[in-house]
Amino acid sequence: MSEVLGLIPDPLRSLLALVVTLGVLIAFHEYGHFTVARRLGVKVLRFSVGFGKPLWRRQGADGTEYVLAAIPLGGYVRMLDEREGEVDPAEVHRAFNRQSVGRRFAIVAAGPLFNFLLAILIYAVVYWVGVTEVRPLLGEIRPGSVAAQGGFQSEDLITQVDGQPVSTLREAMMALVERSLDGEVVEVRVRDREGRDRLRTLDMAGQQGIVEDGRLLEDLGMTPWYPPYPAIIGRLLDKGAAAQGGLNSGDRILAVDGQPVADWQDWAATVRAHPGEPIQVRFQRQGLEQELTLVPEAVEVEGGVVGRIGAAPAPRGGAQEQRRLITISHGPLGALAQGLVKTWETTGFTLRMLGRMLTGDISLKTISGPITISQFAGQSASIGLVAFLTFLALVSINLGVLNLLPVPVLDGGHLLYYLIEIVKGSPLSEAAQELGLRVGVMVLVMLMGLALFNDFTRLFE
Repeated sequence: MSEVLGLIPDPLRSLLALVVTLGVLIAFHEYGHFTVARRLGVKVLRFSVGFGKPLWRRQGADGTEYVLAAIPLGGYVRMLDEREGEVDPAEVHRAFNRQSVGRRFAIVAAGPLFNFLLAILIYAVVYWVGVTEVRPLLGEIRPGSVAAQGGFQSEDLITQVDGQPVSTLREAMMALVERSLDGEVVEVRVRDREGRDRLRTLDMAGQQGIVEDGRLLEDLGMTPWYPPYPAIIGRLLDKGAAAQGGLNSGDRILAVDGQPVADWQDWAATVRAHPGEPIQVRFQRQGLEQELTLVPEAVEVEGGVVGRIGAAPAPRGGAQEQRRLITISHGPLGALAQGLVKTWETTGFTLRMLGRMLTGDISLKTISGPITISQFAGQSASIGLVAFLTFLALVSINLGVLNLLPVPVLDGGHLLYYLIEIVKGSPLSEAAQELGLRVGVMVLVMLMGLALFNDFTRLFE
């Protein structure tokens, strides 16, 4: 999968991955509404994936019209409803508005719940097949950084964050992100290079901004541990300084400004030390030595400005690489249990981050729209099927949480109306529902506008 997608230009790859992501998630969400409605005896008139002009349609034997529309940014299930038109008296009992509040609640809640179900199934498949992740093993610790002040050393393996066990770098980073918002001292248990259990600390006072810039480890002064790599170019970012400057995948770096380069770490340190400064690079390509001038991009991090070129080393195997990576796999039942746990943990993390956003602990800059999602979709798809499926599960959870927010227009808004109806014994007045609809549309438009603004800001930056 990754080899084929690697041949597709980045913008097109991102667009295709976005269409697939939205198509799968929307179809599954709407199928939740659809299947529960039919099981409860409600007639479904149309099942549409997408909005706008229909690109494909088919009339089912059950009378439901199935539609694939041009704008893949949503979908809907249209049910028989007396509020939307005249209903044949013989079918009134199948109208949505004639159902009990409990049945209406179940039909509306089914959409978001199916998004959580999809995430559980995806994670179950991933953990059954086996997923390879990076261990929370630390490499270079920047002198004077928060990590250095807390006693961290190279080759520390993080085992716990404030008492929470972690086995992968991703788990450790999620825990640190959440703890950073409290601005307190975080206790981190590690196993040092001699195998001894040690307690380190991270003073998170003033570190709330690391959630915004997305460079958690770098801002804390940490780097993931890598085995010694030869200075051979592997993956390149299309818009990175390396690709723009003329380096290709497979090029072996020999020297910089006349000084020999020993390995990838040596090459990376040289690049970091020359932000925005031209460097003369001698390299070998297909047996021939060549030279070019490269200008690393200047990137500001805590403690100064470093250079970046948007390149990763060529992968290599062996015992050293196995030390860096961990493969997690389970049997069918264990994988399903892991899927449930993973979905529960991710949902909880998402809700806590939303709460932090409402209280102002997290900037609104972290809200992302379709452009950012498409970029992540394209990147995950180019890495491989497991990475893309994991991304799909994460977005499915976020879509489920978003739709459960008590905002009119969203499923959560309708569920709020039904809860009020249960409490007061009668539906909200049409005037109140109309007002809620207008407020919901306004809130949704504002959120979409903010997400797009953030997307374009990141794009131009």
